[in-house]
Amino acid sequence: MRSREVAELIRDQRPLTMPPETTLSAAAQAMHQRRVGAVLVTDPEGRLLGIFTGRDALRCLATGRDAATCTLAEVMTRNPQTIGPHATAMDALRLMNDMGVRHLPIVEEGRVVGIVSRYDFRAMEHRRLDEETGFFEILR
Repeated sequence: MRSREVAELIRDQRPLTMPPETTLSAAAQAMHQRRVGAVLVTDPEGRLLGIFTGRDALRCLATGRDAATCTLAEVMTRNPQTIGPHATAMDALRLMNDMGVRHLPIVEEGRVVGIVSRYDFRAMEHRRLDEETGFFEILR
């Protein structure tokens, strides 16, 4: 099986990006409209500042934050782990698995070029990860 590059997964993608002063309410509306699970928080030059996910939104609501006034800057995960577009899809999937995350920003030369989620990978890539994980469990 040929290893796909992450660039293949994000080829025609327009990731949802927003500035840090965006309210949670506006971010949640945009996520719902675009049917995505994450917002990449960027500066005006497209550099990644953080990520805001559906899990973050749930945590904010559960703690009583006001979605109309709370901003992404207040609740985003700052400086998230990233990967480049020329990494393999398996490398991205392994990294996501190791970190326990569902979304991974793709950055090249300091600027956001895309994002992958667990759903972007083929069944064979998930199967290979499961086999690797099982193998390493046996070695423990």
